[in-house]
Amino acid sequence: MYFNSEGQEEVSYDAIVIGSGISGGWAAKELTEKGLKTLVLERGRMVKHGEYPTANMDDWELPNRNKMTLEEMKDYPVQGRTGYTINPAHIHWWPKDTEHPYTETKPFDWIRAYHVGGRSLLWGRQSYRLSPMDFEANLKEGIAVDWPVRYSDIAPWYDYVETFIGVSGQNEGLPQLPDGKFLPPMEYNCLEKDAKAKIESKFPERKITMGRTAHITQEGGYNGRGTCLTRNRCMRGCPFGAYFSSNASTLPAAEATGNLRIRPHSIVTEIIFDDATQKAKGVRILDGETKESKEYFAKVIFMCASTLGTTQILLNSTSERFPDGFGNDSGELGHNLMDHHFRLGANGRSDDFKDQYYKGRRPTGIYVPRFQNLDAKTKRPNYIRGFGYQGGASREGWGRYIAEANYGKGLKDAISQPGNWSMGLMAFGECLPYHENKVTLEKDKKDMYGLPTLNMDAEWKTNEYEMRKEMMSAAAEMLEAAGLKDVKTYDSGCNPGLGIHEMGTARMGLDPKTSVLNKWNQMHAAKNVFVTDGSFMTSAGCQNPSLTYMAFTARAVNYAVEELNKGNL
Repeated sequence: MYFNSEGQEEVSYDAIVIGSGISGGWAAKELTEKGLKTLVLERGRMVKHGEYPTANMDDWELPNRNKMTLEEMKDYPVQGRTGYTINPAHIHWWPKDTEHPYTETKPFDWIRAYHVGGRSLLWGRQSYRLSPMDFEANLKEGIAVDWPVRYSDIAPWYDYVETFIGVSGQNEGLPQLPDGKFLPPMEYNCLEKDAKAKIESKFPERKITMGRTAHITQEGGYNGRGTCLTRNRCMRGCPFGAYFSSNASTLPAAEATGNLRIRPHSIVTEIIFDDATQKAKGVRILDGETKESKEYFAKVIFMCASTLGTTQILLNSTSERFPDGFGNDSGELGHNLMDHHFRLGANGRSDDFKDQYYKGRRPTGIYVPRFQNLDAKTKRPNYIRGFGYQGGASREGWGRYIAEANYGKGLKDAISQPGNWSMGLMAFGECLPYHENKVTLEKDKKDMYGLPTLNMDAEWKTNEYEMRKEMMSAAAEMLEAAGLKDVKTYDSGCNPGLGIHEMGTARMGLDPKTSVLNKWNQMHAAKNVFVTDGSFMTSAGCQNPSLTYMAFTARAVNYAVEELNKGNL
């Protein structure tokens, strides 16, 4: 084994950030702007903003018109389950499942991205706040453990993050979906406007709002980034920086301070514990290119390697002090794994508005905030918590003729005209934090670097399955109320993980005996280690979680730097 021979000073920083995605980028920005010399360790390759090779390519310019061959798909048996991620337009963002295996005691779709920027280049950009009731639900219902924070603690940090990243949306004054600092919302199309009016008239407790999305919508750009051109090629990377990503936003801000170093190809294998100080003193990495082992040292460490990536590192960081994983005095590390369950709802068509169309390919849809179990009037008998819907309306395109036997002039004439209007609603529901839903380390099953892999053991339970029944029926009754025809429900099923919102494996809590982190995302057992990716979540809510990760990261950095300045870390 090779260890770096540089002097201690050359491999020492004020702060180390593990991971460069949504949370890691924010940690880097905040730490460097507060004057800390910061090293960001990213296990994948470097991707600079603008280095998006397929961003301006049409499908016919891609291999096989943007289709993978059966031979190529053999490397993606898990990620291929998504049905939309693995294709030539995006394939360079996803690591091969065959090189990074894991064990599925129960089916789990782990969708990963190993490069600078991580999944911040690939996320859905939906940006919703958790509400006061989300932070109080565990305590009121006796589920898992209580959050150690309340909405009032994090609200200013939601403001702070939204103001920097730019979120388009509409304030609605809803207690279950707090308002924020928004750029102008994107526009409804004619069918969505009509459906919104009819649905809200028949169901006053159900509101429809435009999706709150981390896209720049104001003319002239925002914070040095361009205005969204509604190309809807976001997953390829946006050359204009019109949606928020680490690459376009936080990492450039961090680099501008002169305090940042990004080291790609740096696979963190373990956190190094110092018995003398009872703190972490640094990290050990494996260089993904040279296979050398190196060590780096810092006063404070931020773990932002994604929920399962961070958990994998912590479980692999064993010592006499932490025989079951770094900071795992409670035994909760790896447990309480959550995701959102989805891929069900309803669709219908409309015979109206055939003289109307829309401009561009809007990269978001409408949003129906949760309307169940908000109070006594909306209480459901068969399940707790709730779900929201994402959806929208559009006109059928030329693709509707693919399966038809049309030829020649008739086909050309037909595909030059838009088809019927249709509208759909797809639900996203909350999963409870079950202790038995967990990941563990498989020491005998190694990845391409010879490192232990994860074993996934998580499933939906009765509360989620009861919720799914209403997720379909309520979608259908809203579309019928809107006047849609041929309304049909569907349930395409989903394994945990497919929502790509994995959370909870190093949860926050009030009691070190039942949680890994305190109210500052600070490890109970090692005060200079902070975990701010999705693993800190104590419950999931039903809202897309990335905005919450960013807000908690900024808050945790502020606290960490204050503690450093006081000499407490």
